Amino acid sequence: MPNYRSNSNQGLSLPHLMSTTLFPEKTIVKPTISKPFVKWAGGKRQLLLEIDKRIPSEILEAKGFTYIEPFVGSGAVFFHVMNKYGSQIKKAIINDVNEDLMQAFECIKNTPQELNKKLLRISDEYFSNNTEEKRKAYFLESRKLFNTKTNAAISNTALFIFLNRTCFNGLYRVNSKGEFNVPFGRYKNPKIYNPELILAISEVLQKVDIQCTDYKKLISKSKGPVLYYLDPPYKPLSQSSSFTSYSKDSFNDEDQEELKTFCDAINKKGFRFILSNSDLKNNEPENDYFDDMYSAYKIERVQANRAINSKADKRGKISELLISN
Repeated sequence: MPNYRSNSNQGLSLPHLMSTTLFPEKTIVKPTISKPFVKWAGGKRQLLLEIDKRIPSEILEAKGFTYIEPFVGSGAVFFHVMNKYGSQIKKAIINDVNEDLMQAFECIKNTPQELNKKLLRISDEYFSNNTEEKRKAYFLESRKLFNTKTNAAISNTALFIFLNRTCFNGLYRVNSKGEFNVPFGRYKNPKIYNPELILAISEVLQKVDIQCTDYKKLISKSKGPVLYYLDPPYKPLSQSSSFTSYSKDSFNDEDQEELKTFCDAINKKGFRFILSNSDLKNNEPENDYFDDMYSAYKIERVQANRAINSKADKRGKISELLISN
């Protein structure tokens, strides 16, 4: 893993990051099921059953397999696979280009108790503000601090989770400078402090290799069965639907074509993959962009809810693609 942040707290101004006060111990009952700790545009919770049905029997019947997710996002599919098939997985790798996200996975894996203390203080401070105006001011100050990129790893992760839980629609979006710019969300009771979940995730991550690199470097050297689940930034259905950006670099048509080449390399090695992407036929029935690109593979269309859109009347059932070899 790269060194994402300095360990210096220089320039911090919010009390929840300055304090080293320890908190009274609270009884924490760890849940048996791990799940995403952040909201994420394009999350795959609604497609879990469809994806699960397409995991090849040869993978599940093997004595052990390697699981690789190059675009992990919130990890809905990853957690599902680990919860259901963890005992069969001999190695797991998760990766994403978003440095703050992957740093958060690392912090949860290695320092869950320290992170929980930070989140408890932030939660207490946030809810001590008894008006929406004061909570918004706290959010904006936290966002400004997050964007300084000077925070120690645990403080940065605590801010990352706080902002995700309190921003508009739980959206992660950055501008061309890489600055998080989502506005305040006006939630009445966002769940900022969730120690049971953090501990459950930490336990799952103990057997996981966490990466933040170019996905094209993730060609497995394993000699056993390997399953990839690929959930890249979707090709927009229209210009106006290009609503989110998870990093300062966009994922354009050239990137989509490089991803197809990556899938060819996976296939050539005898590994299995499942890939999800947008179905351009939702808006353009004659658009065969993906149908032509992945004509050598199995292409299936499944129904999904459009979970995040700036306009409520645009949210509803659409078709998405699941492509496999």
